[in-house]
Amino acid sequence: MNRQGRADAVDQEMAVRLLPEEALTALRSWWVRNEQTYPDGTPGAHAVVYAPARWAPITPWPAGLAPTSHAGDARVSRAEVTGMVADGLRREAFREALIATYVWGKGKSGTPGGSGPSTLGKILAAANLDAVLAASVTALCERGAVDAYTVLHKAVPGFGPSFFTKFLYFAGQALPTAPDPRPLILDRVLSLRLRALAAALGRETGVDPEGTVAAWVWAEWDWTPHRYDVYLSFMHAAARQIAGTQAWPSGATVDLLECALFGGAW
Repeated sequence: MNRQGRADAVDQEMAVRLLPEEALTALRSWWVRNEQTYPDGTPGAHAVVYAPARWAPITPWPAGLAPTSHAGDARVSRAEVTGMVADGLRREAFREALIATYVWGKGKSGTPGGSGPSTLGKILAAANLDAVLAASVTALCERGAVDAYTVLHKAVPGFGPSFFTKFLYFAGQALPTAPDPRPLILDRVLSLRLRALAAALGRETGVDPEGTVAAWVWAEWDWTPHRYDVYLSFMHAAARQIAGTQAWPSGATVDLLECALFGGAW
């Protein structure tokens, strides 16, 4: 069996087994700690802290974010970003929508010369950016998340999956008629969570005893459209799995599971 065949075998095993019991137990504990924060079963209240002044060179600045003249820190939640993205998409102000999602995704992490304002400035300077963002939204509405991911994959220098899936996620939240499965954020943290699960199954089944295939497919960045498809299928199935237990709120959205895994629930 070649490497791709072994990867497919592990993917199939993950799709059958989904989350192990220890994960369900950990997620149950996470929900007990966070029930009051997310009483509606969505991560809409999940907020990040950012420093508006740090983003002063970035335009067009979304009106829903604190002005860049604001001294000190500000907070912005997923629900607030969804509102900004919905407004931006209605006006075809794709850059504003992107900036809102990027600032939320970055928060206060990184350095001025790193993947914060400097990198965003380079992304905004790409000649094809507007066309690519518009095409991705059209693909999301007409064909779904994986096709939209394919449009964005390697299309704009510096705009990798960790951040363009945030754009897709919020666009999906703002466009409730987009086909299922709905887009979710996929970044390094979430990929490493699934790598650990894939590696454990690979060892148990003997298909990937050293975990090298798991490390290959669940890399730290630059996931293929196929890998994003596998990720979405797993996450949506896992959300249905946990919804059938006493560990999770009834009617919770799939992105609550993504939020919990990102936050280190398991």
